[in-house]
Amino acid sequence: MKHTLILMLLLLCSWQLWAESAIKDKAMGLSKTSVFETPTPQAFDYNKNFPGTGQVLPRAYLNAPPQIPHNIESFKPITASKNVCMGCHYNPSMIGKKVKGTPTSLPVSHYTDLRNKPDVQTNTVIGARYVCTQCHVPQAEVDTLVDNTFKSEN
Repeated sequence: MKHTLILMLLLLCSWQLWAESAIKDKAMGLSKTSVFETPTPQAFDYNKNFPGTGQVLPRAYLNAPPQIPHNIESFKPITASKNVCMGCHYNPSMIGKKVKGTPTSLPVSHYTDLRNKPDVQTNTVIGARYVCTQCHVPQAEVDTLVDNTFKSEN
């Protein structure tokens, strides 16, 4: 009985110490709000520019996919069988060339199967590159949800 009482007191003391040292719910994430709250991002609209009229933003980092500088609402859904983007950006003869006032041609990486044949360039877009919005996103004016200190080397 005496040993049981001592054991219970030790457990109670250790529980108290553990509870005091536990991480508080507002100290767990980057936002410093409770993990039990559901934050709601500010509403925003994507760029409304007509293709050919938007300004291309600098890339976020070296080799980052460029953002789409025009509205794509009427282009969606973008799939391998329905891809309006290809109408303007598919131009194998313009790979690596940029002419002011013309749509940017798809880069050589879009004509190369980097997994299976990385040294072979084709004249057709590789299947994995047909769904443009997997990598490219339309530009939008939004506030940053979480601040960061990332510095691009561009």
